Amino acid sequence: MLLGVLGHLPLALARAVLAALRGRLSALCWELTPLVLPLLSWRQRSGSSPDTRAALRDEMVPTPTSVNYHFTRQCNYKCGFCFHTAKTSFVLPLEEAKRGLAMLKEAGMEKINFSGGEPFLQDRGEFVGQLVRFCKEELKLPSVSIVSNGSLIRERWFKKYGEYLDILAISCDSFNEEVNVLIGRGQGKKNHVENLHKLRQWCRDYAVAFKINSVINRFNVEEDMNDQIKALNPVRWKVFQCLIIEGENSGEDALREADKFVISDEDFEQFLERHKDVPCLVPESNQKMRDSYLILDEYMRFLNCRNGRKEPSKSILDIGVEAAIKFSGFDEKMFLKRGGKYVWSKADMILDW
Repeated sequence: MLLGVLGHLPLALARAVLAALRGRLSALCWELTPLVLPLLSWRQRSGSSPDTRAALRDEMVPTPTSVNYHFTRQCNYKCGFCFHTAKTSFVLPLEEAKRGLAMLKEAGMEKINFSGGEPFLQDRGEFVGQLVRFCKEELKLPSVSIVSNGSLIRERWFKKYGEYLDILAISCDSFNEEVNVLIGRGQGKKNHVENLHKLRQWCRDYAVAFKINSVINRFNVEEDMNDQIKALNPVRWKVFQCLIIEGENSGEDALREADKFVISDEDFEQFLERHKDVPCLVPESNQKMRDSYLILDEYMRFLNCRNGRKEPSKSILDIGVEAAIKFSGFDEKMFLKRGGKYVWSKADMILDW
């Protein structure tokens, strides 16, 4: 029946529909993984002792399907709740970063997200641009994305590297410029919201999927963003609850003090309720965020956030991905539960560029 319907469609549209169905089927298979694997494990190990089964669970190594590489901690903004602050200025040499990315691909990585700090601060965006091209052209990764505040991105970057980028996520916590200044996203005469619209247009022009990330905090929790988000029409609007990480935005050795930004679970739920009709909304509470991301720091060490602070493994460049990821604290089931696997390659998206 499906083939009959597709037969009446223009060829380009039929191909787009099939691509979207393929991407959604892949995401569905990943969502079913937590249901299938425990059943297989039970069948294979039901005759073993409780101690043996516990030991086997501890030895299970997660697959680094989706990795967030914070290759720099430096940033030109001073967001008060930032939980990956400028504690070092170190950035790996380009070839070492590529070596680590190739190791991750070999270990099963499908998606890489470059973040910071501000990724476009290093070599005026050339460093991240070359990594994006390497991951798409040489590693053939299905998805390559960047999270940026957007202030340093220029159209010439899209002309050079846009074809290799699947998703550009821009951080925007408010559509009120005064609130952005209070948060720490103000930058002199530049208007963060005006720049957001310019970047949205460039993403259309150069066929890059556009995404918005917002951290909900004490200064924006009462804001109604429905009209602005719908007008920008991102593929995803990721909404985070302000998160406290000891040593980053809380405590004696922290560079930020985020306590004044914190909101309650109830406040966060009220914000979500107010925006429930936004179809691209993807909410993430503190519980979902803390253990469901694989985070690599500037030394390519996995960061374990389970105890409320970032505890680094040894670098994958020194001990390999399999040995390092055991110390990541990564909760693969929560990753799948929060929708961490989705249609993330622009080749599989049906978008109005």
